[in-house]
Amino acid sequence: MKYSEKWGDSIEAAVDLALQELKLSKDQVTVTVLEEPSKGFFGIGSKLAKVRVEEKKAEKKAEKETVLPMKPATEISEDKIEELLGKIQKTEGSENTEKKHNKKKKHNKQNRQKTDREAGKVEVKHTNISTKPEDLVPAEEHPAKEFLEKTFGEMGLEVKVSVSVNKDNVYVDVEGKDTGTVIGKRGQTLDALQYLTSLVVNKSEDGYIRVVLDAEGYRAKREATLEALAARIAEKVLRTGKSARLEPMNPYERKVIHTALHDAKGITTRSEGDEPYRRVVIELKK
Repeated sequence: MKYSEKWGDSIEAAVDLALQELKLSKDQVTVTVLEEPSKGFFGIGSKLAKVRVEEKKAEKKAEKETVLPMKPATEISEDKIEELLGKIQKTEGSENTEKKHNKKKKHNKQNRQKTDREAGKVEVKHTNISTKPEDLVPAEEHPAKEFLEKTFGEMGLEVKVSVSVNKDNVYVDVEGKDTGTVIGKRGQTLDALQYLTSLVVNKSEDGYIRVVLDAEGYRAKREATLEALAARIAEKVLRTGKSARLEPMNPYERKVIHTALHDAKGITTRSEGDEPYRRVVIELKK
């Protein structure tokens, strides 16, 4: 029996990740919530949701049986037997014809639906914002590492901090027991810590050093989730002709959506509103 256990910033997001891995739809699986998400206090102490998604067992269909009317053997003549056999054969022939017709109708419908989906399918562009440069080298001592280790220690979190750098970038990886707390709801705590770490790193620098803080590959997983969301909403816009407004997102997440749909045929994106409620609008290209 196939199953998948996933983390997500919400139960729905975790289920979507599991469904993508299993390549199944929601009606083909059962969902068990292993850990409920929590907001924490100002994003600190929040936790991700964890679910177990398992493929349902195939149900056996009961076979149809033809039931003959029961009469005493002495009351049924040979002519009557032939008449009954004729009716049974006629009924079975009609049922077989109807089954073939329904099967063909269902097959044609599935083909039409598949064609419609393929016609409106949106190919997204992978952003790879979180992809690390190839020339990074490990740094045993670094202001970013010192700051984060002190911060996590005061928060009582059991995590390990690793830092890699090049001339223009600092990449920080966090792993361990409490990474869910470090990430927070939809990565809000992770983003806040990244911003603070960037201030620390650039405090004594003449130029600007880009800081990327990640926790057990969360950035790449979040990008994949946003790209899948962008494709799904764009396909709906193509199908219905109606614009779609996404929920408010931070600049990083809006950039993922814009980049993913930049080359999509018939689709355009724009942002509207003011921070922190600025959101992406997906609409038909005029």
